[in-house]
Amino acid sequence: MARIKLIAANWKMYKTPQQTRDFFGSFLPLVSEQKRDEILVCPSFVCLPAAVEAARGSRVSVGGQNLHWEKEGPYTGEISANMLLAVGCSHVIIGHSERRHAGETDDIVNRKLRTALEASLTPILCVGEVLEEREAGMTEDVLRRQCARAFHAVSTKRVGKLVIAYEPVWAIGTGKTATPQIAAEAHRLIRGEAAKAFGEEFAAQLRILYGGSVKPDNAPSLMAQEEIDGALVGGASLTAQSFATIVHY
Repeated sequence: MARIKLIAANWKMYKTPQQTRDFFGSFLPLVSEQKRDEILVCPSFVCLPAAVEAARGSRVSVGGQNLHWEKEGPYTGEISANMLLAVGCSHVIIGHSERRHAGETDDIVNRKLRTALEASLTPILCVGEVLEEREAGMTEDVLRRQCARAFHAVSTKRVGKLVIAYEPVWAIGTGKTATPQIAAEAHRLIRGEAAKAFGEEFAAQLRILYGGSVKPDNAPSLMAQEEIDGALVGGASLTAQSFATIVHY
């Protein structure tokens, strides 16, 4: 069974609610005929209601950029899975390198992943190496460690919704992009780790996205790789025309 690609936008800390509504007003007509792939937009928390309302009736889904592993509690500045669901989210990004750089450990990523799956959210689990690790020949070790720790104690009954995004940290926001071949090799390794943890059948249907300076001009060559099942797009997703061009790759 062919894997349906997922083209996801991570807006990070950009856009106000009104800018979000303006984006969807321009973006939706550009992709209204696109039924090949799934489309997802992940705005900041304060823009989630505006995004959900603007996307209503379209094929575009909305997701959060992070979540806490507890259901509720004294966690200032955090957001729970139930809150994301209540506002209308279907997805959530977990373990993005910018979160890891701010102190998020592999164990925290694991707790968040299990929480998202238990809440029936579709988690996009981010993994990837920094430049120093790649130059030291440690890419495979890093990816194996991140996958093994993220997968720890994850129920095989719940893991079906999992999506993984390979994001080489040295390519995020730098203008550098892993070649399609480098990305495909990393995706094969990740798929192999998923097979070890959850079986070959699951691994064969697991969607693995590529993220890291995805732009309209490199999206076609990346998406042509059999191992690449979509993209997690940062800066190039902030304008409607640019993101629509990537969606149409």
